[in-house]
Amino acid sequence: MGHQNHHIAPEGSLSNEAQELIKKYEQTHLVKKHRGFGTNAIHAGQEPDPITGGVSTPINLSSTYAQKFPGEPFGKYDYSRCGHPTREAFEIALAAAEHAKYGMAFSSGCAATTCIIQTVAGAGDHIICCDDVYGGTQRYMRQISQQRNGIEYTFVDMTNVENVEKAIKSNTKLIWIETPTNPTLKVCDVEAICKLAKSKGIITATDNTFPSPYLQSPILLGSDISVNSVTKYIGGHSDVVMGALATNDVALRDKLFFTSKTVGGTPGAFDCYLALRGLKTLKVRMEAACRSAQIISEFLESHPKVEKVIYPGLTSHPQHEVAKKQMRGFGGMITFFIKGEIEESRKFLAAMKTMTLAESLGGVESLIECPAVMTHFSVPPEVRKELGISDNLIRLSVGLEDIEDLVYDLQQAFEKF
Repeated sequence: MGHQNHHIAPEGSLSNEAQELIKKYEQTHLVKKHRGFGTNAIHAGQEPDPITGGVSTPINLSSTYAQKFPGEPFGKYDYSRCGHPTREAFEIALAAAEHAKYGMAFSSGCAATTCIIQTVAGAGDHIICCDDVYGGTQRYMRQISQQRNGIEYTFVDMTNVENVEKAIKSNTKLIWIETPTNPTLKVCDVEAICKLAKSKGIITATDNTFPSPYLQSPILLGSDISVNSVTKYIGGHSDVVMGALATNDVALRDKLFFTSKTVGGTPGAFDCYLALRGLKTLKVRMEAACRSAQIISEFLESHPKVEKVIYPGLTSHPQHEVAKKQMRGFGGMITFFIKGEIEESRKFLAAMKTMTLAESLGGVESLIECPAVMTHFSVPPEVRKELGISDNLIRLSVGLEDIEDLVYDLQQAFEKF
């Protein structure tokens, strides 16, 4: 067969972006080692049904699976708490999205968190955690794991890696990273912290919920485990509660799986189906949220009724350069401080017409809240004060509404106090 000309169209009729893509195509001659994020999210673990050819992954609701002989199941499944086809499809897709070999799904982000801690640490062990961490994570660590299970915790500001190094003890088993943090959006240098941990033989887990796997890849940055609340950006539609983790370490994965199937906290088929469907559109949703969040953060930064805005995409953010280094976009979460106290916060939030006053984040609809009396109310008052989670701190999860409507909604709410 003679040489084939792969050129697709006259260069003059194509945009610059298209011309660059065609040149890349011609240079590689169709040799591509890795599929892109969007392709993996749509296809990894989601082959058409071998019997019907159905394109959508089926919802397999069976709780148990027949066996040919005692101890010999027909296939790989025996009981759905240990795994089922819909869950496996999601776990394969999640692993691909996280650049990991193994994915594991849970009934909530808290279930994923507790599985990790119960697997790697026990009574007398020590865990280092970032000080500004999700309220539910901090609640479990302080009130359950520490008080009842005898695990010691040190909470430090991880924006300075030296703080982490100083906190390490001979019995430190885990370093828990969250970046950007919830709700003050601190950005921790994942690569630097993980490098330090590896030199000490300490396991690292990174909560990747705020950026999502599309914007940040903790596994590629050296983290042993990446954790997500699937409820948020991966699910993306405020209709499923789930959690997930990913890892490259097979021995660690086996230990985590043993804890998971023993303790429980595993998801049903319908939730896995919803999470899988949400993952398919994560790329386009995150890109849209990032665009709108940048505009809104700049609008807020210039508003006379705003004291301060925290958004990794602003040059005023203390860790802006770190965010540029390790994130592929700055996310859809914005934290800002209005001028006033709790009464002004209540009036401002109650005036919202397009944005929804509610806890959670990462959905297609914009959600707005006051962490001090909502998501982080369980954090001790003295700790909230130390972290700067004041009554005038507002957390905004930017959704997919038209940007003009979101800016207008904020402006009309500002006029109410």
